[in-house]
Amino acid sequence: MADPEPSWEWYRTFLQVMETGSLSAAARAMGLTQPTVGRHVDSLENALALKLFTRSFDGFKPTEAALELQPYAAGLASTAAALRRVASSHGSGVRGTVRLTASEIVGVEVLPPILSALRSAHPQLTIELVLSNAADDLLHREADIAVRMFQPTQEALVARRIGAVELGLYAHKRYLAAHGVPKSMDDLAGHAMIGFDHETPFLRKMQAQFPVFARPGLAFRADSDLAQLAAIRAGFGIGACQVGLAARDKSLVRVLQPKFSPALDTWIAMHEDLRESPRCAATFAALAAGLTRYIQSGG
Repeated sequence: MADPEPSWEWYRTFLQVMETGSLSAAARAMGLTQPTVGRHVDSLENALALKLFTRSFDGFKPTEAALELQPYAAGLASTAAALRRVASSHGSGVRGTVRLTASEIVGVEVLPPILSALRSAHPQLTIELVLSNAADDLLHREADIAVRMFQPTQEALVARRIGAVELGLYAHKRYLAAHGVPKSMDDLAGHAMIGFDHETPFLRKMQAQFPVFARPGLAFRADSDLAQLAAIRAGFGIGACQVGLAARDKSLVRVLQPKFSPALDTWIAMHEDLRESPRCAATFAALAAGLTRYIQSGG
């Protein structure tokens, strides 16, 4: 008898074991029993005639075959999730689930009031918000709509530039009272600077223009925008912050304006196939209006 066609549930379990590294952890995450997870893995291995994991002292290690299969299984997961979102939207009016992706700082500090107003206008709408600085793939439906601080380059996207978000250097007034206010960019070398831990192409460009943000000179390093903002608010040192966000906190003081005032382009994008979707069209319009107000009002 031929091996059965692999079930989607087997691939789902496979991805969870890949992520967690053990049957027990995958079982807890999925709400299944460990024997059930084990059977899913065994069934998938038998159906594909491949060894996907090897046991080791610290859990399940993926084989080379598993690593090659992982992106395809992840694609199935994205497609299945998109299918559920589309199915949930059928009916009259704006309804169903919209999956958004945005950076940490925008998702936590900027979008909540915009999404709250959207939900009040459309009570049958459900929002899934993914906080990530990575560029989720809209073409493969990892998200329906993305708010990005750079121009999307993928084809088959509906993209709208909202405007530019100005950045400034800020510190808590308590820090400046203790350490003094820098009068020039060179003065920053004597201050506790807050910045990123790992470099990206964008950060390398920033460092070329403003060498004070080179990693070795930073007193506080974090790849989380929220952690950096929290450090600024706590009086740790001086760091970059969106001008609109800083304006909400009267204890934060801007320094070295206009010597440091770079701007981040802000875009909204979605797959062109979603243009006629009521749930996505309403969300896209609400994001565009809300982010435009945020940029124009300075917070």
